[in-house]
Amino acid sequence: MSDEAENVKAAQLSSDTIGSVKSFASGGVGGVAAVLVGHPFDLTKTRLQTAQAGTYTGALDVVKKTLARDGVRGMYRGMGPPLVGVTPIFAISFWAYDLGKKLVYTATPERTSLQLNTAELAFAGFFSAVPTTLVAAPAERIKVVLQVQGQGGGTNYKGPMDAVRGLYREGGIRSLFRGTGATLARDGPGSAAYFVAYELAKKALTPANQPSSELNLGAIILAGGTAGIAMWSIAIPPD
Repeated sequence: MSDEAENVKAAQLSSDTIGSVKSFASGGVGGVAAVLVGHPFDLTKTRLQTAQAGTYTGALDVVKKTLARDGVRGMYRGMGPPLVGVTPIFAISFWAYDLGKKLVYTATPERTSLQLNTAELAFAGFFSAVPTTLVAAPAERIKVVLQVQGQGGGTNYKGPMDAVRGLYREGGIRSLFRGTGATLARDGPGSAAYFVAYELAKKALTPANQPSSELNLGAIILAGGTAGIAMWSIAIPPD
């Protein structure tokens, strides 16, 4: 009986490990895709947020002036740090979200349903942002420093590594992690909103008597898009 219990425990541990690896890998692949598609929009947003009043008339004006000054490559200025950091960032996020859900189950051993409620999903989502911020904060710092170049004033860096060296000379490690608290203030509530919206959207799109794992690609994209809107609706002010 003891051997049987040990085998069950080992099988459960193996299943948990495989699940964590899948969460880590899928998060990394999804992150790379998100950067490749979304970086021009992120650059446009950053320049609108940081430019002096009157520099741009709107998002299209940012695109027009960036293309005129730097060409298409200008729209991808500062993409190196997030592209390098996005795999661990998204991978850690999905892994930590999975861990957050396990913490909820551990804290509620008497629960009668494995389905998490909205508050529990929000907790797991917020929890996912805590370890993610340790990687995201310096990557965001370097990315933004590079994105705002070309608008006049400030130091011009040749690339991500030059920016790292310059920021380190300026204030050491603390300079690279400047804004970490603001990043967590953005990503904590934002991640909570993201994962809650994603799970609720998947549930709404899943036909009766079918598992959500069988959703088609279009439904998953719709759920992800809904989650992204929910996240940025909350995350834009601290961003």
